[in-house]
Amino acid sequence: MSNQSARLEFTGSQGATLAARLDLPDSTPRAYALFAHCFTCSKDVFAAARISRALTDFGIAVLRFDFTGLGQSGGDFANTNFSSNIEDLVHAADFLREHYVAPSLLIGHSLGGAAVLAVTSRIPEVRAVATIGAPADPDHLAHLLRESRAEIEACGEAEVQLAGRTFRIRRQFLDDIAAQPQAERIRDLGAALLVMHSPVDSTVDVDNARRIYGAARHPKSFVALDGADHLLTKPADAAFAAGMLATWASRYALDPSPEPIVPEVVADPAEGLVVVSESGTGAFAQNVLIGQHRLTADEPEPIGTDTGPSPYDYLLAGLGACTSMTVRMYAERKKWPLEKVTVTLRHSRIHAQDCSNCETETGQVDRIERVIRFDGDLDDDQRQKLREIADKCPVHRTLHSEIIIDTSVSPDR
Repeated sequence: MSNQSARLEFTGSQGATLAARLDLPDSTPRAYALFAHCFTCSKDVFAAARISRALTDFGIAVLRFDFTGLGQSGGDFANTNFSSNIEDLVHAADFLREHYVAPSLLIGHSLGGAAVLAVTSRIPEVRAVATIGAPADPDHLAHLLRESRAEIEACGEAEVQLAGRTFRIRRQFLDDIAAQPQAERIRDLGAALLVMHSPVDSTVDVDNARRIYGAARHPKSFVALDGADHLLTKPADAAFAAGMLATWASRYALDPSPEPIVPEVVADPAEGLVVVSESGTGAFAQNVLIGQHRLTADEPEPIGTDTGPSPYDYLLAGLGACTSMTVRMYAERKKWPLEKVTVTLRHSRIHAQDCSNCETETGQVDRIERVIRFDGDLDDDQRQKLREIADKCPVHRTLHSEIIIDTSVSPDR
């Protein structure tokens, strides 16, 4: 889907003109989102641009802007603080409400994540909030300023080097971040929450994600951005975060009811129980609840809206995961130098007459092509044995055995 971007301006909390960019989908937006960038960054940082484009592909318009004193916005950064960032977000939401549609989705990166958590109660239309590498408390920033803190407190201000640039920080900034009731804001968020964080984030430790997730109430989700740095500078990491966020947002930001409609038996989901229910966001879109994990399923376009993997995709994923796990367990038990297993699968249907080893002689049969790659210093005998072990994975055996599916209809509520 193509998209377009419009340069806009609006007045910020301190009266300065703030520079903004509104990324729009090719068709009428299905919802509007507001993006808050990281501390001392700008609206054009790579992660913000990549995520905004991904959301437009899902029909969501995104407004991203430079906070007062940053990027192309006016004002003096030294006069700003966390509270003024919150007020800038309120002004941005007011601008959208007046000229377009109020945002139903808030997204924040790093300190911007803390800001969207803090501002949610001020924007009544918000139904979903997503954070990326966010600190659990804005006072976390104090450690970035520790080398200059004594000078700031003694002189009232100091010039600080952050990300290779010089910023003037005043004592009021430190006082402001120390006085924020962030835990209470997260607890009383009143919106669906997605927490995204890298386990190896060296700027904002992943424990912050645990604290945010623990303080929030359901519905809430967590996605690990494994291997990513704080700014998501690798295109693949930004693309992964964008895709996950876009899929999740299409469930919560577009559905007026963020609570999934599932049978009452999953209030305390049992191990091994899978519940699938229609999401209401498309003709075939589904919510999939597996224990505490929330997934989506759909059919690809033009049959569905491609908001999640198809049922056969999940079937292949189950077989592939089971294959890899089974091979890994065997190699570990044998202490073989298997470094990595990669399983590639494809499902198709072929004519029975074209299958030389099928019992079925007429019609069509299902075919799953499975290619397994073993990385490591393995000899030919070891590779062949691992190939044989792959056929012994439980899901493989289930697919080859007689399967009984008992179906019943639950009584109406």
